[in-house]
Amino acid sequence: MKKEDLLKQVTTPINDPAFPPAKVKFYNREFVNFVYKTDGKALRKLLPEPLEPIDNQVKFEFIKMPDATGLGNYTEAGQVIPCTFNGKVGEFTLAMYVDNFGAIASGREMASFPKKLAKPEVYVDGDTIVGKLDYGSLRVAQGTMGYRYQPMNLQKATDIITQPSYRLNIMRNYDGSLRICELTESTINDIKVKSAWNSPVRLQLFEHVHAPVADLPVKEIVGGTDIVADLSLGQPKEVYNYLK
Repeated sequence: MKKEDLLKQVTTPINDPAFPPAKVKFYNREFVNFVYKTDGKALRKLLPEPLEPIDNQVKFEFIKMPDATGLGNYTEAGQVIPCTFNGKVGEFTLAMYVDNFGAIASGREMASFPKKLAKPEVYVDGDTIVGKLDYGSLRVAQGTMGYRYQPMNLQKATDIITQPSYRLNIMRNYDGSLRICELTESTINDIKVKSAWNSPVRLQLFEHVHAPVADLPVKEIVGGTDIVADLSLGQPKEVYNYLK
């Protein structure tokens, strides 16, 4: 392969890249969100400076993506922390657990998403929306939500899922020294919210050494939302460099 052709490759393997080069568009992406309050000391231990927590809140997300261009049909789950950065309200993505390797590879390499391989699931069980997360053979999270109780204003739903997303990008040199350690910011764009609902929820978290979601225990349930939308993910940018 010639140099000019090699430089056009999005990633390796060069004869079958781990993810597509085109920007991914999501259709009917469903956010099943559980918002709760946790232990403030535990939260501050995990939320990187200069971000500041908001009322000790955490959002546990189950996200169903039935139609993602280039990536197919997959599901993810994880924890994000409502926070502020220089007075701007947003969310810090702590960890996401995903059942699709292409989504994991592209998320980590292209957009600093902290994704790991696991087995999330979202489905309707009678009058209940169920979210489950298994790591290996063990259950680490389980949430239940009443099926679409109260309609939510679509603009409010749009505002919820288009808040700035903050993530860490950490890369090391071959000798193990830090090459990049920065905080990134991005926002969802090209969005059309199709439905949005508030519903009662319950959430259980279980301890696991490799999926430590229970390190932010549920102290009080704040609420739950079910939002379905078409959207694209925005390109991240550096907003804070820890090496300077």
